[in-house]
Amino acid sequence: MTPLELGALLAHPANGGLRVVVEAVGAFSGVVIAAREATLPDQGTGELAALTEPLPTAVWQQDALVRRVRDRGFRGLALSGAEELGAGTRGLAARLGVTVLTVDDPLALARAGWELVQGRDALTLGYVRRVAQSIEYSAAHLADLLRHLSSSVGHGVALIDAEGVLLQAGGELPASVRSAIDFGLWQDAVSVDEGAAASVRVDSPSRAGLRLAMFGVGLSAAQLSALAVAAEVAMPAVAARILIDEVADVSDAAVASGLLREFLEAREARDPDVEQRMSERGWRTGGYHLAFRIAGRRRLDTLELLRFVRRGLATLPLDSQAVTSGRGVTGWLSFAEPPSAALLDRHVASVRALHDGARRSFDVATGVGSLDSGAGGLLSSIDGAVDGARIAAGRAAMGWFVRVDALGIEQVLLSWAGSDTFVPAAESLLAPLASQGPELLETLTVYLDHESGVSATAIALGVHRNTVAMRIARAQELLGVDLADTDARLALHLACRALR
Repeated sequence: MTPLELGALLAHPANGGLRVVVEAVGAFSGVVIAAREATLPDQGTGELAALTEPLPTAVWQQDALVRRVRDRGFRGLALSGAEELGAGTRGLAARLGVTVLTVDDPLALARAGWELVQGRDALTLGYVRRVAQSIEYSAAHLADLLRHLSSSVGHGVALIDAEGVLLQAGGELPASVRSAIDFGLWQDAVSVDEGAAASVRVDSPSRAGLRLAMFGVGLSAAQLSALAVAAEVAMPAVAARILIDEVADVSDAAVASGLLREFLEAREARDPDVEQRMSERGWRTGGYHLAFRIAGRRRLDTLELLRFVRRGLATLPLDSQAVTSGRGVTGWLSFAEPPSAALLDRHVASVRALHDGARRSFDVATGVGSLDSGAGGLLSSIDGAVDGARIAAGRAAMGWFVRVDALGIEQVLLSWAGSDTFVPAAESLLAPLASQGPELLETLTVYLDHESGVSATAIALGVHRNTVAMRIARAQELLGVDLADTDARLALHLACRALR
């Protein structure tokens, strides 16, 4: 017969409110329920005795009850009010090897024990019935559905992939448990020291590599087997909810992106309607703002990048926003009061950590603007972040990450290079190259962005390094400049940026 583990009983969602008072042994041969100790079988075989009578009030009666239960061959005693046992009786139970438990509903405990030992089909059916009740619930979103599943099933529920936990409810899935899961199997059950989980692959056409896991501590093999079936029953509802949320996410991202574009295009001409809609979305323009721009260095899935960024921002203890814009994501952190220099540095470090995490899945460059206040300050901080991302796209040595406040004089020159007076001058300066077609100007721009590296330029453009060398030589000839001259190189670099 399968032993009845105490951990499995404690993990059972319908164990009658079981709590440990004295843990002397960790397993029983089963559960026997009786009204009083006197009606228990004379020859127990290591079972847990569940009594419906309350705990005796006298200490000597409590001691006698524990001794008689042990003498009858039982290894555990469960009854209502057992938490009132005195220290002496608890010590006696420990010496005699009797586990003492308090329980609100002994009948529910007996049924839970029977399911774990002999009624595996009933255990599975119970979990599946709870899942079915959860599916009938009208969830507002995926996280809401997981919360309801966890509440109904009585165990933790998580949506995971090979990288980590995406969403979870009812507890935290230990990293060691997630690492033990075989993502190649349709259904899997694992158990390690820190906990156990049953999981199933989520059949989602848009999100590959997802699994739905139900987890807990002390789960028996019978519970894991039943939870694996429950997870499989719940999976289609989870997959459908993912699809519904993705459609809503696409629509919401488009609306948010359009609103940000309207705000940026209005510039200093304040539009009350735009600011009202920003307020309705929770985008506050008051206070202080630090913007960042995470831009793709090549084509990427901006919605997937947005999800990653929002998950990271959710861990920060402050107001934050992120919106898709162009080939990347623009976001900002907002403060009611101006943060100290040390606090600001810590938040910039958080954005850097977000960038480094994104780099593992996306080819991106990130720029961080300057701290500024009000609606105009948000606008200028975003402008700075956009400029920073453009610079970062060519700065492998800086990890593709630039904080414009750290650029010093280069940032001043960059701002000047974007002015109305500089752009016509840049067009005139580079006209000899533009007249020859796009290749020379593009090659010179990439060459200067890559700090005059021929090999790096060739890789970025996808051409042979000899082709780059010939084009740069031709550009110097047409412009009549020497790119070894640092002043000439800086002027050309700013001109190329201005036109780009």
